Amino acid sequence: MTPTRFFLVRHALVEPSARAVLYGSMDVALCDLALREEAASYRWLARRLPQPARWFVTSLSRTRFTAAAIFAAGYPEAALEQEPDLAEQHLGEWQGIPHDALPALLTHPAHPFWPHGGEEHPPGGESFRQVQARVAAVMERMATLLEGQDVVIVAHGGSIRAVLAHAMGITPDQALTFSIKNLSLTRVEKHGPDWRVAAVNEEPWTPPPTDD
Repeated sequence: MTPTRFFLVRHALVEPSARAVLYGSMDVALCDLALREEAASYRWLARRLPQPARWFVTSLSRTRFTAAAIFAAGYPEAALEQEPDLAEQHLGEWQGIPHDALPALLTHPAHPFWPHGGEEHPPGGESFRQVQARVAAVMERMATLLEGQDVVIVAHGGSIRAVLAHAMGITPDQALTFSIKNLSLTRVEKHGPDWRVAAVNEEPWTPPPTDD
C-alpha cells in the first residue's frame, strides 16, 4: 500500500509587534526583514518539497504568503486549497495581550516550554486539547480522501504539534514539548491504519564558517 505523505511547513516569522503579544489565531503579517533574510530556506523548501503535490494553507494569510514565497523561490506554482481547521489555536480573550500579563490569568500550571498548559482553556477560545481534536479529524479525513498522494501543508506551530500528537498518541502537554521552528519541515505518513513520524524540524544545512 502506498502511504499518504504529509509535508508540514511552519509559516515564516511574523512581524515584531505581533511577537510582542499572544497572537494565536489573529491574522498578523510576516516580518519583511525575515522574508529577505530567509531566502536560502525558501530555496531549500522549493527543492525539498515533492512534485507534484496537493497544497493546503489555513485561513490565516501568513500561511498563504509563505507558500507564495516558496513558489517564488523555484517551486512550480500550485493551486492553494484552504483548510481552516488547521489554523493556530484560538486564544479567545487572551489574543493581543502582552506575554507578561498571562501568568495571572492561568487556571492550570504553566507548561515548562510554553506560556500555558495543554488543558488551559482561554475564555472565548479553545484549549490545546481541542486543537488536537480538530486537527486529528482533518488529518484522518485528508488521509482517506488523498490516499497515496503527497500533500504539502503550510500551517502553524500549534497545528503541527497537534499533528504530531495525533500521529504519536501523546498528551497535549507532551505535544507542547516540541519546538517547531519557522520554515522548518515536519513529515508524517499514513500507512493503512497507522501513522508514522518521518521527520521533525528539517532545515537546510549551513556549513560552519572557516578561517580561510
